[in-house]
Amino acid sequence: MKTNYMVSGLERSGTSLMMQILNASDIPIAYDNIRKPDEHNPRGYFELEGGKIIRKLEESSFDFNKYTDKYIKITSYGLHFLPKNRKFRIIYMNRNLYEIIESTKRMSKLKIPVDKVLLDSIKSLNSETIQILDKNKNIDYIIISYNQLIDNPDTELVRLKKFEPRINIEKSMKVISKDLYRCRHNKKDYNSVSKLSDKDIEIIKERLRKLGYL
Repeated sequence: MKTNYMVSGLERSGTSLMMQILNASDIPIAYDNIRKPDEHNPRGYFELEGGKIIRKLEESSFDFNKYTDKYIKITSYGLHFLPKNRKFRIIYMNRNLYEIIESTKRMSKLKIPVDKVLLDSIKSLNSETIQILDKNKNIDYIIISYNQLIDNPDTELVRLKKFEPRINIEKSMKVISKDLYRCRHNKKDYNSVSKLSDKDIEIIKERLRKLGYL
């Protein structure tokens, strides 16, 4: 059974930073230049097809065979459509949800209603995605905290290296910048979460469209 490598997490959770860390460690990654660096990700997004591969995943038309030796970036919702006949090693980024909401708000230029309904839906998406990672025997994964990666990079990179031995901690440290941590929020995530509903999926897909992923 073939193995694919990927970086995942909610949008604005630090997935691009993780791709930079892998790249700095000379670990093969796959991306193109369709989506250019901008004020929100000045060092680049490191995505395939501008991040718009979720539809191909839904349709089972994404060609995983092209990327068996490289890390690719697929956001959380896309993990719900992974094929059953492959193995995956996944670095999953987690971040304070209030920070994700604030970063979404800035990136979308207020085109997305930012309220408790959205917060509930992305929390449910995050929770169900982690359950998928946990229950799928074909998936090996590690959850990396973006917040800890910025505030305590040594500790988090040591954890990462145990999962991905090719990580070069010294080189990785050079791409971690607190200056790019611009949506810091001290409010803790709340615990209320429900099963991902059809309404949640509608909200998530609209958010993905506004952020340019659908």
